[in-house]
Amino acid sequence: MEINLLHPSFEIENLFEGIVAGVDEVGYGSWAGPVMAAAVVLPRDCPLSLLDLLDDSKKLSLLQREKIYTLLLDTPEVCVGIGESSVEEIDQMNIRQATLLAMTRALETLHLPLNAVIIDGTARPQCLYPCYAYVKGDQRSYSIAAASIIAKVTRDRLMQQLSLDNPHFGWEKNVGYGTKTHSEVLLKHGPTLWHRKSYRPIAALLEPTV
Repeated sequence: MEINLLHPSFEIENLFEGIVAGVDEVGYGSWAGPVMAAAVVLPRDCPLSLLDLLDDSKKLSLLQREKIYTLLLDTPEVCVGIGESSVEEIDQMNIRQATLLAMTRALETLHLPLNAVIIDGTARPQCLYPCYAYVKGDQRSYSIAAASIIAKVTRDRLMQQLSLDNPHFGWEKNVGYGTKTHSEVLLKHGPTLWHRKSYRPIAALLEPTV
């Protein structure tokens, strides 16, 4: 079955019967902060006015993401689960395993008898339900696109809050990702508790000098 690659649709969801959850993560490559995942179940009769707004969160502006985030949470038929893995868990188990754990936690918070789970990417988390991974799933599936937006807005808001206590790093703009400013401030002030010590730019700062 040919899948539409240009805009999200229910084509992937319609490959399965019953309740299908879309899952995506955000924060994989960030230097600081947790990795966040969201799981979303959309009704097949979801209003077209909402579906037409959905897309990969990276393609949307901040205002668009915030609007869609609010619409999703304000639609009673839409079910949302959120999970995260902490900086400590990322450093202990590596980012890949921590991301899969965040996905598992997001699915657990749905509290729904799922028939299938569809995920953006290639890796699949451990869960009680059949899981299927789709490359560029956030551009192909309404449910995964919705999950990408929920995860992105949730994590961005958290990083903005953390920036209030760590104002030098520009997290309110870079949300923990590596930028020139972030790198320069790291060299000057050193890492915080929210920095991932296992990441090379941070680990290099912590290496003892000879």
